[in-house]
Amino acid sequence: MMRALHRWPGLLAALLLVVLSLSGAALSLFPAAERLTSPQAAALSVADLAARIEAVHPQVEQIRRAPSGRITAYWFEDGTPQAAVIDPATGQGISAADPNPFERWLTNLHRSLFLGDGGRLATAAGAAAMLVLTLSGAGLVTRRAGGWRRWFAPLRGPLASRLHVEIVRVAVAGLLVSSGTALWMTASTFDLLPDGPTPPALLNNASGRTGASVAAMDMLKQTPVAELRSLSFPDPGDAADILTLKTDHGTGYLDQGTGAVLAWSGLNGWQRVSETVYMLHTGQGAAALGLVLGLMALGVPAMAGTGFVLWLAGRRGRPRIRGNVAAGHAETILLVGSEGGSSWGFAATLHAALSAAGQTVHAAPMSAFDPARYRQARRILILAATYGDGDAPASARGFLERLQALPTPPSAPLAVIGFGDRGFAAYCAFAQAVAATAAAKGWHQLIPFDTVDHQSPRDFVRWGRTLGRAMDIDLVLEHQPVPPAALSLTLVSRRDYGADVQAPTAILRFAQPEIALWRRLAGHGFGRFRAGDLLGILPEGATVPRFYSLASGRCDGFIEIVVKKHPGGLCSSQLFWLEPGDTVSAFLRRNPGFYPGRGRVPLILIGAGTGIGPLAGFVRGNRRRRPIHLFFGMRHPTSDFLYEAELTDWQRQGHLRQLATACSRGCMPRYVQDVLAEEATEIARLIASGASIMVCGGRDMAVGVSAVLTDILAPAGLTPALLKTQGRYVEDVY
Repeated sequence: MMRALHRWPGLLAALLLVVLSLSGAALSLFPAAERLTSPQAAALSVADLAARIEAVHPQVEQIRRAPSGRITAYWFEDGTPQAAVIDPATGQGISAADPNPFERWLTNLHRSLFLGDGGRLATAAGAAAMLVLTLSGAGLVTRRAGGWRRWFAPLRGPLASRLHVEIVRVAVAGLLVSSGTALWMTASTFDLLPDGPTPPALLNNASGRTGASVAAMDMLKQTPVAELRSLSFPDPGDAADILTLKTDHGTGYLDQGTGAVLAWSGLNGWQRVSETVYMLHTGQGAAALGLVLGLMALGVPAMAGTGFVLWLAGRRGRPRIRGNVAAGHAETILLVGSEGGSSWGFAATLHAALSAAGQTVHAAPMSAFDPARYRQARRILILAATYGDGDAPASARGFLERLQALPTPPSAPLAVIGFGDRGFAAYCAFAQAVAATAAAKGWHQLIPFDTVDHQSPRDFVRWGRTLGRAMDIDLVLEHQPVPPAALSLTLVSRRDYGADVQAPTAILRFAQPEIALWRRLAGHGFGRFRAGDLLGILPEGATVPRFYSLASGRCDGFIEIVVKKHPGGLCSSQLFWLEPGDTVSAFLRRNPGFYPGRGRVPLILIGAGTGIGPLAGFVRGNRRRRPIHLFFGMRHPTSDFLYEAELTDWQRQGHLRQLATACSRGCMPRYVQDVLAEEATEIARLIASGASIMVCGGRDMAVGVSAVLTDILAPAGLTPALLKTQGRYVEDVY
C-alpha cells in the first residue's frame, strides 16, 4: 500500500513537481542576494530613519522595510509617484525600486503557473502530492533500512536506487517544510484560515491637530528599524488622517499632531503562524534557511529521474502477480525476501497454483510484514533468499527485527523455504535465521523448514507436495525458471595454463558491452561492476547459469574470468572451446560480500588455483597503492602460475606490497597454508594493525587456511570467526 501511495502520485505529478522545485530553488536565491546588496540600518530607530528620508523627500507617503532589511520609500514629486531603495544612513535613494522582472515572472510561474486561481489550485495539488510522496518515501526508507534508528544505514543496490534514497535521507525535512507551508499559504490565499488582521477600535480620540515631527514621536523613537514593516504618513491637509506603523509585533495608529498612540492591534496566533510559514517557504527574513530549502528542492528533479528509472526497471525485473488479494482478505499470506528477483519468480508460480486451488493469496515483500493486517490469514508462507554472508536480502530488511519485537507470534502457522546455492558457505543462512527466530518465538510451524538449491524446480516441486498435504489440497508447483536477461559477450583473448599438470585452466577476456546511461542508473549489471562480482554464464542446453568470479572491474574496460575445465563440466567445456571472436550469453550478479572495502589498512589476499581471479582484480584496481599482501598457491610455476607477468609489474608499480607463492608439485611441495605458517609473525603484525583477510578458492583450501590462521591469531586472543563478525575476514569458496 505504501509503495503504491508513493509510486502513482510521483508518476502523475512528476513534471509539475519538477517545475515547482526548479522555480522554487531559483527563487530561493533572491532573498539572499537582496540581503547582501541592501544597506542595513544598524541601531537606528524608526523616528531617525523617517526623519532622514523626510528631509530628502518631504512628500514621502510610505516607508517599507523588506525582511531582507532593504528600505524602500514612496513619495510624490511634481504630482508624479516616485519610489527608490534608500540608504538608511543618509535617507538618499541609491537605486530604483522597480521589481526584478525575471523574479516577478518566476514568482508567477511558481505560484500559479500563469493561470490565476486555477493555477494556484494546481500548484496546491502539486504540494499535496509532494507531501504524500515525502511521507511515503520516508516510510519506505525506514522500512528498507530496518527502522528509524538505521535511517543512515549503508545502502546497496543499483545506483539509481541508492541515489534516490540518499536524496530522501538528506532532503526529507526540507521537502516536508516546503510542501506543508505551500498548502498553508494556498489555504490563506483563498481565505480558508482565520489569519487576517484584527480590526482596531474606532479611532475617535484624535486631537485634530497636524504637523508633529516624526523625529519627536515616542512610539517611533522606541521602535527599532529592525522591527519595522511599514510606516504610512498622513495627509497633512486632513486633520483626521493618522500615521500607521506596522511592525513585527502588530499595527499602531498614531495621532499626526501629537504622536500619541490612538490604537494598537497586536498579531493574533493565526497571523504569527502564517508569517512564520511565509518566512519558511519564501526565505524572506531567513535567507540562509531559504538557500538550504532551495538546495533540497533541487533533489526533486533528481528523485523524479531516478524514480522513473527504478519504476521502469521494476516493471521489467519482477514478474507480475495477477489476482493479488488485499492482505486483510487473504487466507494465505506469501512473503518474499529477494535480492536479485529470482525468488519472486517462484513466488509467482506458488501464487498462481494456490489461486487455482481456490485459495485467496496476498503476496508482498518480507519488509512489509505486519501481522495486524492479516485478519483472515490461515497460513503464512515465506520464500527467502540470502544476501552476502547470511544477511537479509533487499526486500526483507527489518523483518527479523519486527518478528523479534512481536509480543506474541501470529496465530496463523508458518512455513519457510530458503533459496540459495550450496556452493556458498552461507547457504540459505538468512532463511534458516528466520525459521530459528520464529521457532524461538513459539510460532507454530505448518511444515518443516526446507531449501531450494540452485533454483532447482525439482526441489520446489518436492516442497510444494509437502505444503499441499499440510493444506489438504493437490498442489503441483510446475516452475519454469526464467533465465536472467543476458547479453552476448565477445571473447577478445585467452591465455591457457595447466596442461602439463592435467588441470587445464584459461584466463578469458571478453569485450565490455556498451550500456545506455539510464540502464546503468537502473543497475544493469554490465553498467557497473567490480572485481569480485559474479559473471553468470548460460551454457547451451541448460536453464541454470554457472557463476565465475570477475577478475576485472568496469574501469578496466574489459570483462575477465579464470576458468578451470572440469571433466564432464557442461559450462567449463563450452568455455574452453571458445576462440577469439566467439560469443557467449552472460549476465552479472553483484557479490558485495566479497569486496575489499575502502581505506588504507593492509589487505591480506589468500587464494589457490582459479581463486586468483578476483584477487588479481583487486590488485589491478589498487590505484591508491593500499598495502596488499598476496599468498597464492599453484601446482607448478612453469605450468599454472596465473598472472605471473602482471603480478611482477604490479609489484614494481606499488600496487602489490608482497607476493608469496606455494607450489604443490616439484622437488619441495608446499601449500599456501605452509607459506602462511612461515609468515606467521608478519601476518600477526598486519592483523594487529587492522588488516583484513580475503580468501578465494576451493573449500578444502579455505578450511586449511582457517586452521593455520587460528594458530597464528591465538596469542592475540583473536580467531577467524571473530574477524568475520568484524567484517575483516571474508571468503568466496566453492
